[in-house]
Amino acid sequence: MLGAIIQVLISGFIIGALARWAVPGPDPMSVPMTILLGVFGSFLGGGIAAAIFGAEQDSGSVFAILIGSIVASMLLLIGYRRFVQKRPITGPEAHRPPSDRARFATLLGAPGRQSGRRDDVDDQLRKLSELHRDGVLTDEEFEAKKAELLARS
Repeated sequence: MLGAIIQVLISGFIIGALARWAVPGPDPMSVPMTILLGVFGSFLGGGIAAAIFGAEQDSGSVFAILIGSIVASMLLLIGYRRFVQKRPITGPEAHRPPSDRARFATLLGAPGRQSGRRDDVDDQLRKLSELHRDGVLTDEEFEAKKAELLARS
């Protein structure tokens, strides 16, 4: 049982690392996030490839499952970059690391918006206070972001 868990973790890391290597641009991810990327991609892409090509132990099926796992992990990474980090997939912006501001705005639910409208600020302040109340943000982080939002409005 322990051997199977270790095997899943190692193969997830390898598949996730190959996906990160194949998609150009920096993706600052921890090792556990890389493992999750590889494991989810393996289940998704490997499952689809096994359903299409069969799950026999011949070299053709194993190769198809491996390629399906890597491709699915790449697609998950592209989706993560596009919809969570709000970064483009190609072009010069794709090669820049994600900013802390974009990551923080994603937590607030307003990535990429730099609008100075009061209703946006009120909505962001409400979400910020929810994050603070839930313990996601410390008191210092909450006060700093609150001051920044109020200065923008």
